[in-house]
Amino acid sequence: MKAILCKAFGPPESLVFEDVASPAPGPGEAVVSVKAASVNFPDVLIIENKYQLKPPLPFSPGSELAGIVKAVGEGVTHVKPGDRVMAITGYGAFAEEVKTEARRMLAIPPGMDFATAAAFGLTYATSEHALVDRGALKAGETLLVLGAAGGVGLAAIEIGKILGARVIACASTDEKLAVCRAHGADETINYATEDFRERVKALTGGAGADVVYDPVGGPYTEPALRSIAWRGRLLVVGFAAGEIPKIPLNLTLLKGCSIVGVFWGDWARREPAHFAEAMARLDRWYADGKLKPHISATFPLERAGDALTLMASRKVTGKVVLTVG
Repeated sequence: MKAILCKAFGPPESLVFEDVASPAPGPGEAVVSVKAASVNFPDVLIIENKYQLKPPLPFSPGSELAGIVKAVGEGVTHVKPGDRVMAITGYGAFAEEVKTEARRMLAIPPGMDFATAAAFGLTYATSEHALVDRGALKAGETLLVLGAAGGVGLAAIEIGKILGARVIACASTDEKLAVCRAHGADETINYATEDFRERVKALTGGAGADVVYDPVGGPYTEPALRSIAWRGRLLVVGFAAGEIPKIPLNLTLLKGCSIVGVFWGDWARREPAHFAEAMARLDRWYADGKLKPHISATFPLERAGDALTLMASRKVTGKVVLTVG
């Protein structure tokens, strides 16, 4: 079988597409014939050795896939060959066949195709955990979403609306903001052309946002924190801008607010029962038509480097998906 390999840390163009041995499942494991794999920003970071997860070289990037179970190892009972599954793997998903722990596999909801399944789990699970568990977003509150046109951003908009919040979406182009409005944003801010803090002040009557969803970091975090409401919650989701901001902690005192870390992967590992509940809730919302994953581009597996370059250039809205076969 073939796989995308990172043999040395570097940019997307350094990846290779090569033949590798087909994997065999061990105890508690299963092998999936991959039909689709989605591209996430951590995939850009992991091949450059800039992510907290550091797999040994060589490895395949890719943290999320959908496909059909090919084989299962000893002790695996909840999936069987022929099952349609999606899985969040951390890395390794950019391959024709992938071996992973069977406990990571979830049944694809009825009516969901492979591309959508590959684009569903990580972004929606991250945003659900952030807004429900970490941010305690309540109906009637105002949610400010940074990087709102990305995968987790659009998921946050949709989930925020389900929870009854007023959602303000922030992005860098009017085209991206149009996508945000299509996914339910009530108001938008173009932080490339508008005065960010003045716009937040105007849209909230001076009160500020109750919850800030921040997957961007860099130069946007501090202005967002300065625009937060009394007792607000700033959710630290990621650093797509590339810079980890340094925050003046006096702002938390003056605002009576909280800065809350969102580490979905470790939460899912440490609290599997709560993770299962969250995924079941997301499946119900999808079945009810409340969640609509946005796939802006697809590439064949061998062009994973092109897909990652598009992601790194911040030109993606929603998700990019690799197709196999």
